[in-house]
Amino acid sequence: MKNSFVMKGNICQTVTPTELDLHGNAYAVCIDGISKGVFDVLPEEYAALPLYDYGDALIFPGMVDLHVHAPQYAFRGMCMDLELMDWLNQYTFPEEEKYEDLNYAEKAYGMFVDALKKGATTRACIFATRHRPATELLMKLMEESGLISFVGKVNMDREASEALTEESAEISADTTVEWINAVKDNFQNTRPILTPRFIPCCTDQLMEKLRQIQMACGIPVQSHLSESKGEIDFVKFLHPDDPFYGDVYNDYDLFGKNDDIDTDVRTVMAHCVWSTEEEVSLMRKNGVFVAHCPASNMNLTSGIAPIRKYLDLGLNIGLGSDIAGGHSDSIFRAITDAIQVSKMYFRMVDESVRPLIFPEAFYLATMGGGAFFGKVGCFEKGYEFDAVVLDDRVLPHPQSLNLAQRMERAVYLGLDEKNITAKYAAGKRIQI
Repeated sequence: MKNSFVMKGNICQTVTPTELDLHGNAYAVCIDGISKGVFDVLPEEYAALPLYDYGDALIFPGMVDLHVHAPQYAFRGMCMDLELMDWLNQYTFPEEEKYEDLNYAEKAYGMFVDALKKGATTRACIFATRHRPATELLMKLMEESGLISFVGKVNMDREASEALTEESAEISADTTVEWINAVKDNFQNTRPILTPRFIPCCTDQLMEKLRQIQMACGIPVQSHLSESKGEIDFVKFLHPDDPFYGDVYNDYDLFGKNDDIDTDVRTVMAHCVWSTEEEVSLMRKNGVFVAHCPASNMNLTSGIAPIRKYLDLGLNIGLGSDIAGGHSDSIFRAITDAIQVSKMYFRMVDESVRPLIFPEAFYLATMGGGAFFGKVGCFEKGYEFDAVVLDDRVLPHPQSLNLAQRMERAVYLGLDEKNITAKYAAGKRIQI
């Protein structure tokens, strides 16, 4: 059977948001890329399968990056001195203009994909640029990597540089349809996602055309929402009749499930730092996913998203690196950042809102974001088999640590950037 094997080691996961699920010296069984569960003793029916014995290594589910900008990878770790809107105009848009040049795109996207392969991420929702050829190149590279992703050709027809703004809503929409038709059947692991950059960059005419495209093609949607106060004020200026930012997306049926027209649009919105109660209520009702990007929110002085409140309300939440607003592509780093900013929210904003604990943040990085891709993010029976094997012997300690301590320490000390032994996506081994 293709992509069928047994993996042995210390299996560490979360299957609920509040508790670690740890199995020392245990077996995880993969049949045709799907998990059959975790066993302390290997069932006889699986005894003939290939066995990959990783000894005392840690085995985690693959990490999910629910929001990342591939063309911004080249300037990660730089240009952190401005807030969002000025940062976009002075740094981000000039960088994204360069992807008109396929030679540059190939070089830069090659670096991005190589980094993603070498880290703990197995799945990602990725923004490209408005350029169709470069976007198709990125999709090709992602497919060759073996990772699983949604990749979006960005739509934007206003409020950007002339070189980055599409000539009209019609041209933007037509190019998007041509792109979707060109790629939809070409790849197994890389799929298109509709990507209006955000409301300030999309005219009403373009949003209406994107609504029509989504209705015709049924593909998911990704964008940004309520990231900074300046952005929200600008959206209010552009759409004074809408009571809140997310309502503009909802006007065009691009905001999750819509009972009025009996459609279920799989939607992920990045940030949601300043979402109003009405906006949060609509996200919950429509099943919109929140991509929490704590490093970016700190770097661009956007604020602290109240993720505890969102969790308690039952929203769908995952983590995003948001390269290059976030300076690291490590979702381990996003886990620790999410915990730390929640502590700051508790201490500096509202002491009635308790901080995240480690199992909750790990859950967001795996099953939380994984749900956007289906049954993804753990080794329970029926889930797609994504795994990262980590050897923590490079992190010596004078004491004998239990699995919970080793797991948390591996994340906080960035073991994903030090010693990944093996990596699998849907049962297929990734060459790292």
